[in-house]
Amino acid sequence: MPVDPSAIVGPRTRISDLAVVEADVVIGADCVLEPYVYVKRWTTLGDRNEISAGTVLGTDPLDKAFAGGRSYLRIGNDNKIREHFTISRGTKPESETRIGDGNFIMTAGHIAHNCVIRNNTVICSNVLIAGYVEVEDQAFLSGGALVHQFGKIGRLAMVSGNARVNLDLPPFFTYAGTDEIRPRGLNLVGLRRAGFTAEQIIALKQTYKLLYLSKLKLDDALRCIETSVGTPEALQLVRFVRSSERGVARI
Repeated sequence: MPVDPSAIVGPRTRISDLAVVEADVVIGADCVLEPYVYVKRWTTLGDRNEISAGTVLGTDPLDKAFAGGRSYLRIGNDNKIREHFTISRGTKPESETRIGDGNFIMTAGHIAHNCVIRNNTVICSNVLIAGYVEVEDQAFLSGGALVHQFGKIGRLAMVSGNARVNLDLPPFFTYAGTDEIRPRGLNLVGLRRAGFTAEQIIALKQTYKLLYLSKLKLDDALRCIETSVGTPEALQLVRFVRSSERGVARI
């Protein structure tokens, strides 16, 4: 049977005859599952999600440490996941992979076990995100980007196509690099689309100069940003950098 009778499906949700929904799945209201979508057990979808043909949700982790225990994929509301994308559930028993709200995830890529994708991100075609990665709100990952495990991508960061993301990326800036990822300036298009004012953008330009162009040591640059810029966005960036365990991209 394409839809297991024990699965919970919300009102007005449309599931193609050629889709498969396993047991222990919860799907909210007003969702659309196109042909050949496969929703595996212990997956939860919120409301108004659109899942395109060939997508597989809740796959077993691509991790040799996976021992077959129960783990989860939890997806929020208003997401679009396009054709032939795969998203794994967590590796350790009772752990989870989480996708937030309002994300646009394009074709033929993968989000691995235990990732956290927050809200209103854009993840373009052929992006591969390894395990335990966190992507903050409104980040933009261009086609073919490769994100190393345990990495973190900040709010409104923009990653260029085919980039190799092997370091953490502080928020609000653009990054490129097929060998080692490096900053390339402010994400001006993303900031303006997000409603940032001219004054906020000027402050972030000053933040960028202090962090990347001043030749200050990292700790000194962060203290200067706190004292001489001090906007909420600048302080958010400082917290991000200080919390980084992998180290952040630098020029």
